[in-house]
Amino acid sequence: MKYSWNWGIFWQLSPDGRGTYLDTLIIGLGWTLATALSAWVIALVLGVAVGVARTTPLRPLQRLGDAYVELFRNVPLLVQMFLWFFVVPELLPVAVGTWLKQLPRSAFYTAVVCLGFYTSARVAEQVRAGIQALPRGQGMAGTAIGLTLPQTYRHVLLPLALRIVLPPLTSEFLNVIKNSAVALTIGLAELTASARSIQEFSFQVFEAFTAATLIYLLLNLVVVAGMRWLERRVAVPGLIGSGQAMPQAGH
Repeated sequence: MKYSWNWGIFWQLSPDGRGTYLDTLIIGLGWTLATALSAWVIALVLGVAVGVARTTPLRPLQRLGDAYVELFRNVPLLVQMFLWFFVVPELLPVAVGTWLKQLPRSAFYTAVVCLGFYTSARVAEQVRAGIQALPRGQGMAGTAIGLTLPQTYRHVLLPLALRIVLPPLTSEFLNVIKNSAVALTIGLAELTASARSIQEFSFQVFEAFTAATLIYLLLNLVVVAGMRWLERRVAVPGLIGSGQAMPQAGH
């Protein structure tokens, strides 16, 4: 296949008059970052709460947490995106539903909520695994020194468990960035949608999606480097997942 590459397309003025095609990609990157970071905050807060609930001795909380995880983990993200955008406003009172549909940048808020809830189920599973990987003596020690159950989780279990699950949490954060591309289906002009727009207007499909691919790659490499730095900063020597080798016997 013979193809004539035209990288100069990115410096040409886009039809919308807002700048060049490169500006279109930069604006799309901004929406991708805003969506991913906002959704990650929701996912982390809800995921930690649900993960803790699934490890408490309280059966109702365990079952509620299990139901939450199975609901959001087993329904495809695209289906959830459509449900949040098209179905949920129709199920609410008319005034509230109309307000949601007429909300400026409704696609952005919908994508943030959808990605946040979807990812929180995955984060909850990681947090649960991290807590259950700790020796049982950790929780008993908290109780022995007079801590309540919430205090034991806050001061003993969670600080250790979150260190253990930092690597899988890094993968989940990367997934949020990549999954934000699904939001183009509800009209959010994020990075993939911007590349698609460039392709449709300029017919330079290879240049548009090659540039988007490189931007995703560089962005994710920055995230990985940042999370590795964080792992080293919070590592506890000898703890599983600390990134440091365990001392060997006889040394």
